[in-house]
Amino acid sequence: MTIEDTVLGHPQAVPGPHGDVDLRVYRPTGTPDAALVWVHGGGFAAGDLDMPESDAVARALAGAGLLVVAVGYRLAGPGTFYPVPSDDVLTAWRWGLEHALGAGVARDRVQLGGASAGGNLVAGAVLRLLAAGEPVPAAVFLAYPTLHAVPPLASPAADAAVQRLPEDERWPAPTVEAMYRGFVGGDPATAPAAAVPGTADLTGFPPAFVLTSEVDGLRGSADDFVRRLAAQGTSVLSVCEPGTEHGHLNRPGPQFDASLRRVATWLRNAPELAG
Repeated sequence: MTIEDTVLGHPQAVPGPHGDVDLRVYRPTGTPDAALVWVHGGGFAAGDLDMPESDAVARALAGAGLLVVAVGYRLAGPGTFYPVPSDDVLTAWRWGLEHALGAGVARDRVQLGGASAGGNLVAGAVLRLLAAGEPVPAAVFLAYPTLHAVPPLASPAADAAVQRLPEDERWPAPTVEAMYRGFVGGDPATAPAAAVPGTADLTGFPPAFVLTSEVDGLRGSADDFVRRLAAQGTSVLSVCEPGTEHGHLNRPGPQFDASLRRVATWLRNAPELAG
């Protein structure tokens, strides 16, 4: 295995219900310690496999000895709404799980994870697996996820910090609601539960690591999800990365590096950390 194999990622097209799903497989040298099927964000309608939140994250984790399958799901837009992106993520998860097992990764070290809108798709995919009676990931990783069409309020201190941001970076409620309308193709209040996971029944949801950005208008969504998981007895690790704003895994730097160290530790040790 050459360093180029690890850094560049291998393209892979996997058949799905809406056509091939584009993936990139990032392999470390030797047997991987763990594996992650990874879903980037972008407000459901933007983002790709080249953005740092996908490629740089995958490279960093592969460099730390982990196998990563990055998912190029179909973006929401005219004629493309939920469940199409969700179907693509489920296709990627099923393929990625088998690929990781074939690469020698233990079943309880293969996880599904996503950032922002990708976190929504991941949580929704888990709910769909539960509803279908299929095995779910042993644990999941959600980075600053959006899980509600109407974001719950964060703490007063967190909200005050957001108000100091430029207006177009605050994620006000009308902006979030419009984003979800574009995702589901209509009123999110009538959307399937898996499209708005923050309001769904979370019975059976696996242990989770929820990473938040310190100053983020969507942070209340993640915090509420954490509280609901904890209240029902699901093991959950919640970490707020200091000095960051929403989408900090799309901006390589010291905080990016700190978060990726946390993620690598979680992926290797989730059963113990979550227990």
